[in-house]
Amino acid sequence: MRLDTANFDTEVLKNELPVLVDFYADWCGPCKMMAPVVEQLEKEYEGKIKVGQLNVDDDPEIAEKYNVMSIPTFILFRGGEPVDTALGAIPKTTLEDKIRHVIGE
Repeated sequence: MRLDTANFDTEVLKNELPVLVDFYADWCGPCKMMAPVVEQLEKEYEGKIKVGQLNVDDDPEIAEKYNVMSIPTFILFRGGEPVDTALGAIPKTTLEDKIRHVIGE
């Protein structure tokens, strides 16, 4: 799901499910490397979490609000609050462990 200033509150902060937000940019090599991993996780955890991508070049104010200083940055939100963060190109298992922790598996 594509996130921006128009839908961030509804899709992330007010969502009943935990939400994994992928802060990225089109020019970012590590972001492109992580895109297939994020897509896999979205399919594997469908119904348990929502996954959204936010382009930091298009919506810098949201990235600034959550202190995103480098990309890719992954922030897991639950109940409208950030509860876990991961930075950079990381193994799928690392991100998966964070998701499992947030959803209580």
